[in-house]
Amino acid sequence: MYIEDLKFSLWADFIERDYLDHEFKELINKKIINGATSNPAIFKNAILNSPAYKEQITSLGNIAPKEKYEAIAIYDISKAADILRPLYDKGDDGYVSIEVDPSLCDDAKATINEGKRLFKSINRPNVMIKVPATSAGYEAMEELTSVGIPVNATLIFKKEQAIACANAFKRGVYKYDKSVDTVISIFVSRIDRALDKELATKGIDVALSGIYNTAAIYAQIEQMDVKGCRALFASTGVKDDSLAADYYIEKLLAYNSVNTAPVETIMAFIKNTTERSALPIDKKIIDAHFTKIAAAGIDFEALLDAQIEDGLVAFKDAFKEILESL
Repeated sequence: MYIEDLKFSLWADFIERDYLDHEFKELINKKIINGATSNPAIFKNAILNSPAYKEQITSLGNIAPKEKYEAIAIYDISKAADILRPLYDKGDDGYVSIEVDPSLCDDAKATINEGKRLFKSINRPNVMIKVPATSAGYEAMEELTSVGIPVNATLIFKKEQAIACANAFKRGVYKYDKSVDTVISIFVSRIDRALDKELATKGIDVALSGIYNTAAIYAQIEQMDVKGCRALFASTGVKDDSLAADYYIEKLLAYNSVNTAPVETIMAFIKNTTERSALPIDKKIIDAHFTKIAAAGIDFEALLDAQIEDGLVAFKDAFKEILESL
């Protein structure tokens, strides 16, 4: 736990084989991070750009590309899980996430089967199966948690998605009759990157829409109080040089939450002495901001829908590129 009093965790949003052997262990030993996340884009960059994978790829021979990918991913996720296991054993998170094939996002049965198969193949209790928040995904989340598999619900941009995820987890945990750890991953900075140029031309404060949208979703998750379920703040790296590198971590410090961020963002944050919660944010402040956006003729709900679709497409494209390269 990075900040014990807040029950606030920092997870590294990065997986790469050489990193797991060196910097990853250092960050854990220094009590900076206590978990990790991955996604198809992260694995794509690692597999295509790191020489650490060449030997294993060669040794796998002439098997199907997806089998090669899974062998590589399972190796890395298993290694990360083993390194994190002491944290898990003492109740300090210790989770690492692996995402199901994003092309299955509209097929509940296939997502369930793949989630169960990956969890069984990795065979570590501190692995979270990452499932996109779609209609099929909600069904898969319920089924996976009902058999005790931890789940990371991903690509959440809207309150309605978070509610559906929380309800799916609630039903699954009820069936399992034991606690199952889950997180609802709310994407933050992508909203500001998509919106801020237009807001600036209309005289509306920038770099706040992602924060306020996330704050509202966080409040909803906390209100629902699903056993074992926390908000996770994702997409918290900064692309705008006018913002502090750790902007989206500091502005989203919250009780009973997780922030998963690129390593360089985490390193910027640990130089910051802030330990005071930034959430909750007064609903009147949030509503006033989005009222200004609506008055400016901007359809924020349509923008969120586009972000969800763009996120799915990006993960599908990254996964496709991995398979083509293999």
